[in-house]
Amino acid sequence: MIAFVSGPVAALTPTLAVIEVGGVGMAVQCTPHTIAGLRTGEPARLATSLVVREDSLTLYGFADDDERQVFELLQTASGVGPRLAQAMLGVHRPDALRAAVESGDEKALTAVPGIGKRGAQKLLLELKGKLGAPLGSGAVVGAQRAAASGPAPWTEQLSAALIGLGYASREAEEAVTAVTPQAEAAIASGGSAPVPQLLRAALQTLNRTR
Repeated sequence: MIAFVSGPVAALTPTLAVIEVGGVGMAVQCTPHTIAGLRTGEPARLATSLVVREDSLTLYGFADDDERQVFELLQTASGVGPRLAQAMLGVHRPDALRAAVESGDEKALTAVPGIGKRGAQKLLLELKGKLGAPLGSGAVVGAQRAAASGPAPWTEQLSAALIGLGYASREAEEAVTAVTPQAEAAIASGGSAPVPQLLRAALQTLNRTR
């Protein structure tokens, strides 16, 4: 198993980072949150999980070992593969997922693309006790308070991801403004702002203006 990769960032896309390791470019699938913390040309270290299939080898990357561990634990639930596990971490941080599972928060799971009401109920039953208690409950409470007071958490995450992809701060701000109605609609329906989808929509907006 490849436990981590370390080296300069050779390239970034909304879902992929290429890390140069010993002269070889390692393509690593990442969440927008992880991508947002990377910069092209700068050194990076990503915890990784290698998923082996008959016709492919896919490397998934994470900001830290805790995120990787949650990614692997999520896949112990029936019907959860690496793509869905990554989507869950793309919408919620590890502690937020722990809190959702331990409290039976069905709405938090249905905010993840690909998880419906019945699927969320099943996941809550299967994952109960597997992820453990939140490691930093204060951070979770803070995030919940921030979400209640405004859209700042998702806007900051989205803006950082765009800047990490090479866009100027002004362009990132305009793109965030353009997708704000989409985010507010998701929040109003009882979910959370779907950052991966918002990032794709923001990139489409930027491509149209260039």
